[in-house]
Order: sequence, then structure tokens, then C-alpha cells
Amino acid sequence: MAVINNRLSKEQYAENFSDIHPPFETADAALVEANRCLFCYDAPCMKSCPTGIDVPKFIKQIATDNIKGSAHTIFVSNIMGAGCSKVCPVEKLCEGACVYNLMEEEPISIAKLQRYSTEKAMEKNWQLFKRKEATGKKVAIVGAGPAGLSCAHVLSREGIDVTIFEKESKGGGLMTYGIAAYKVTPQFCEAEVNYILGIGGIEVKYNHELGKDISLAELKKNFDAVYLGIGVGVARRLDIPGEKLEGVVDAIQFIYDIRAKGYPSVPVGDKVAVIGMGMTAIDAATQAKRLGAKEVTLVYRRTEAEKPCTDVELDIAKLDGCEITWLAAPKKIKGSGGKVKQLVCSVMQLGEPDASGRRSPVDTGETFSLDVDMVIKAAGQVPFEKLVKKFKIQNSKGKITIDAGCATNIKGIFAGGDAVNGGKEVVDAVQAGKDGAASILSYLGIKN
Repeated sequence: MAVINNRLSKEQYAENFSDIHPPFETADAALVEANRCLFCYDAPCMKSCPTGIDVPKFIKQIATDNIKGSAHTIFVSNIMGAGCSKVCPVEKLCEGACVYNLMEEEPISIAKLQRYSTEKAMEKNWQLFKRKEATGKKVAIVGAGPAGLSCAHVLSREGIDVTIFEKESKGGGLMTYGIAAYKVTPQFCEAEVNYILGIGGIEVKYNHELGKDISLAELKKNFDAVYLGIGVGVARRLDIPGEKLEGVVDAIQFIYDIRAKGYPSVPVGDKVAVIGMGMTAIDAATQAKRLGAKEVTLVYRRTEAEKPCTDVELDIAKLDGCEITWLAAPKKIKGSGGKVKQLVCSVMQLGEPDASGRRSPVDTGETFSLDVDMVIKAAGQVPFEKLVKKFKIQNSKGKITIDAGCATNIKGIFAGGDAVNGGKEVVDAVQAGKDGAASILSYLGIKN
């Protein structure tokens, strides 16, 4: 067994990481699908969208060949509507709420139609919003992820000059660095960021990290308001023996490297164990398989009924040949010569429900071992607790505390997205950015 890179040919990488949700092949195909929509009054699909996109309206606009109008309808609610059409768990949101499900028919391909309009707008560079006259107000945003970009776009539309401070060399946050490449490519993410910035009035200062290159006091002094969209931190530690062995990696870092360095550069083992069953775990497992791992096993301490990922995501992992071991928790990682050789797991059973309502796993005392040469940790993410405490921002175990108006305990400082909720969907972060912008506008006395 060995952890090595460059396992596959250029053609194999291209095939393995090709678009998992291809677009409509023709305009006629999009038109046919749009005309399936019943254009429901009080549409459940719209209610299920965290950003409140008027789904029947944008589909009706496609059906009447008003593609520009359709894109505007989407972007006015979700400026990252193009990216969200690729990464949203639509099976539990808009498409899951489609009335066709009640008729036991295929729901409308809402995400695919959304992609059709928004990608056309990006391709043609239709700038569908015009900035209002400059107000003279300046707002700093920390983080060029979905929350930060969404907030920036709304503020810019209202004539506010925005400066975004981003610790990475590219914008997009989770979209750019934290999602499987077969869902959304780095090239697309870059194009989407550029499209959003195309409205003007938004400056991005890359390689500027809060607490290192800039301070909160500095931002507070130089800007009329500050919005914190810093996301969440690194993968949660397992706190088990052997965690520091060579071959044990964070899922976040593993996916980041795939996105930042390219497929051949990222080493992967012959036999890989992935700890966790959330979206990040699925992304790590499927990508490990697509990088050339011979065996990938997902290890989860609860049963399938309690899994945090969707059925669709799990099916992707199964179709890629990933094995699933339920009711198992990592106990120890054994090594030889400083390298991973075995993952020892405790056999679990479900006890009483925990605070989230899911039944808590209980150790039975039995164990088993998996022969592996790589362990990927995807057991949740940890907020930037040290950072927020350093700046005396009120928080709950690192998650920033805000009021109903997205304001922190420090006057003029607002926050939203994963930094507040601990990690939800991209679409939730976009809405958080909109909410933050609305609160900042109110704080500055600007009516939108």
C-alpha cells in the first residue's frame, strides 16, 4: 500500500472530474422542460428556497424566451444563483418541494433551468444591475465567500463603496476551495466571482487575513461598517491515538489541495478510510476514488437513517464504488514507520436521542480493524474561536452571536454565514449576506 500522486492519465482525470450535472444540450430542451412547469400559485418550490427565488416566474420567462429577464429574477434574490444551481441540495429544497412529487412524477429540473439562465448571463456578461449614485459611505467585508460576495453586491447596488479582505489568493470561499471539483470547477468559480464584481464599486484585497494582515480595530476606524463573513475553521480533531501519523489528513485540506493544486499533484492512498457522513465526507470519499484510490470506506458512528448527507450524495459515493461502514467510530490509528497501517474502530449502537434529536451512538466495547494507508477526517468543522475571542466578539464556542439585525456586540460590526451558523449550505450563506447588507444599510441610514 502507498500514498502517491499522479496515479491516472490526463484523460482519466478529465473523465473522472467531468461535470456531474451537465447542462441542457439545446435551447429547445430547456424550453420543453420549462413548459412542464405548472406555474403554481403560492409555489412550494419558492417557499423552500432560502433566498426566496421566484421559481415560477423565472421558469415562465424561460418558456417565453426571456432569458435575460429570467436571469435577473434569479440574481435579484441570489447573486450566486449560477453556482447554487450546481451545488444546492435541490432534492431537499426546491425540487424536493415540487408538486410533481405528490403526483409521483419527476419534479421540474429547477436547478438545471436556473443554470441555463444564469450561465447564459455570465457567458454574455449581462450586467443586470446598475449602481445607484455614490453615497460616500464605505464598508469593509472580511471574507470573499458566498456571504461576503452577496453582501458586497447588495451594498454596491445601493451606491456604497465596498472593500473585501480575503485571506486566500482567489475569491469564492467554500465554492472555490471546499466543494468537489466534479460539481463546480475552479474556473467556473473564478468566472462567477468576476461576474459579481463586474457591477463595480467592489475592491478585493486578496492575501489579507484578519488577525494577521489586518485588525478589526483598523477596519472599524477606516470604514463606516464592517461585515464578518469569515466562515468556519479546520476539520474537527478526532482526539485518538495515531492522529499525527503520516497519511492522516483533514478533509478540508484534502479538498482544498485538489482545488488549488490540480488532480495529479494530490497524493491519495490505495486503501482510504473517510471518517464522517456529511457532504464534506462524501466529497472527500468520491474524490479520493476519482484520484485513483483502489478502496474507499466511509466510516460513520450512526445508521443510515441519521446520516447528515442527502440520499443523492450517498448514491454518488456508492456509484463511485465507495464502501459504507455504519455504527462504527474511530478508536485508534495504528502505524508502522510513522505511516498509517490500520484504523481501529469501535462497534457502536444507538441509545437515547441527543440535543439535535438524533439517537446518540454508544460504544458496545467491541472493535474491528480496517487495513488502510490513508485516513481522511471529515467529522465536522471548528469555528475560529481564538480569533473571535481575540477581538472580544460575543460568541458561542466560536460561532459569532448576532441579533435579529445581524449585528454583533460591537457597534458597527455585523456578521453572517458559516461564521454564525457553524456551517450550512451555500444558499444559506448568500441569504445571510443579503440580510447583513440590509442591516448595514439601515445602520447607515440608507433606504433601499
